[in-house]
Amino acid sequence: MTVVPYKEGKENKKQQIAAMFNNISPKYDLLNHLLSFGIDISWRRKGVRLLRPLRPATILDVATGTADFAIETLALKPEKVVGVDISEGMLKLGRQKIARKNLQETIELIQADSEELPFHDNKFDAVIVAFGVRNFENLEKGLSEMCRVMRPGGKVVIIEFSKPTKFPFRQAYNFYFKRILPGIGRIISKDRSAYHYLPESVMAFPDGERFIAILQKAGYKELQCIPLTFGISCIYTGSK
Repeated sequence: MTVVPYKEGKENKKQQIAAMFNNISPKYDLLNHLLSFGIDISWRRKGVRLLRPLRPATILDVATGTADFAIETLALKPEKVVGVDISEGMLKLGRQKIARKNLQETIELIQADSEELPFHDNKFDAVIVAFGVRNFENLEKGLSEMCRVMRPGGKVVIIEFSKPTKFPFRQAYNFYFKRILPGIGRIISKDRSAYHYLPESVMAFPDGERFIAILQKAGYKELQCIPLTFGISCIYTGSK
């Protein structure tokens, strides 16, 4: 069964995801850093460091949100970074952030569907995603599209939540994720469903070796899964 934010809604997952992120966008950055205790920042920086040997000139950030990952890639000195997201509310905040940092010449944000990317084949040296692939309506289609627009020899870096397996961290994590996080998220974001959807979507996501198998089917090779912070998240890398 497909996990969606608004179980009573009649819209498909893609439409509900766009609506959810539009709703929570004003508080998204605050909640993202608060609920992860700021660890998400170091995860993104590690993802960027994995791209350093490639020295990519062009980078696509899928499900860019408010452009945090896109901005972090500037440490690599790329010529152009393009961020795409389905939520205009998130992109509006991302554009404001980019304008404040005077980065408009390097980073461009576009509203687009990850499953129908508006770019020609083999356009980007690297494709990145942070905490976005589990929101795809059709996971394999979205991953295949990312592979299509990446040039041969390019690299994909995907950061996504996973499920810790070791005692006692697994039990503590599950308690926080299922009991504490939804309440804090609801109070700050004013969206009753969004932060219940987060743990539900993580639990339903095919992490680890199952995701590696899906990436392989979507056309990637030289795949690797790197656990982060006791398995809270993983970085997945691959090439074309």
